Amino acid sequence: MDKLDQIKSPIQKEFDEFKELYNSALFSNNPLLKEVLGYIKKRNGKMMRPTLIFLIAKLLDKVELSTYHAALSLELLHTASLIHDDVVDESDKRRGQSSVNAIYNNKVSVLVGDYMLATSLQHSSMTNNIEIVKLVALLGQHLSEGEIVQLSSINNDLFSVDTYYEIIKKKTAALFMASAEIAGLSVNADESTLEKLKLFGQYIGIAFQIKDDIFDYFPSSIIGKPTGNDMLEGKLTLPALYVLNKFQNDEMTSLAKRIRSHSASKEEIENFIAYIKDMGGIAYAKDVMHDFCSKAFELLPEDLGKKDLTDSLRLYVSYVIEREK
Repeated sequence: MDKLDQIKSPIQKEFDEFKELYNSALFSNNPLLKEVLGYIKKRNGKMMRPTLIFLIAKLLDKVELSTYHAALSLELLHTASLIHDDVVDESDKRRGQSSVNAIYNNKVSVLVGDYMLATSLQHSSMTNNIEIVKLVALLGQHLSEGEIVQLSSINNDLFSVDTYYEIIKKKTAALFMASAEIAGLSVNADESTLEKLKLFGQYIGIAFQIKDDIFDYFPSSIIGKPTGNDMLEGKLTLPALYVLNKFQNDEMTSLAKRIRSHSASKEEIENFIAYIKDMGGIAYAKDVMHDFCSKAFELLPEDLGKKDLTDSLRLYVSYVIEREK
């Protein structure tokens, strides 16, 4: 049994039922839409966020029908945002598989993303919980804002770590934070518990994104993207921002600006990556990532007589920073 299976073991029944609901939601009688949705279903990934939702909901109380619809709403919104992001970034790969826009085209991708967004909102309404509907709508705003902040930062001469965290908090961390909060809302958790869950999810999400950023510094066919892929898109993440601000190297600062403007060669990017590694950028990012995971561990709900679920949540937090893709 691999670690993900171990994590899901206390919620396997709920997770299997969720997958059935997910597959039924991604269906259409329109031939083209049916084909695209079928492709999306085949590459649905690890479903980290629904897993978190079911673990928390079952630990706090029990998984309700509203939990299923809330989890589906959030997962559909997340998938729709990725489809749109791939169009914006002109990406032809998503976790080692061809993106929707690479197989079809940008028009189809945008329209399918819109369809999934509408389906997400439909399922949020099926929870019959206005707070969950509000949360899903707010999450959609945050994801869009995060993408806009990221796009505007590419043209910025400053290497702001604060802007980096702002982007993370509105994108990756917002998804994990919403997952934790939506789990609590679906089982009517009290306000104090909801506040802790939000922080718990946010810390996990920041650590998750830093781990993804570290991946970009190492070649791996497992991860599904080449070294320096973020930099080819003009993105500078925590390892680079730390080194650039700490050492103020004029040559590397100039190169970093060329990376942002898409005018650096592949060889220059490789040299930049080597410099960031040599100057401790990866080690620093790992320390920060572990710190956020430690903060998440401190906020873990008590086992409430459900040790298997508490253990799975602990494994979940560890998996975020130990995963290989």
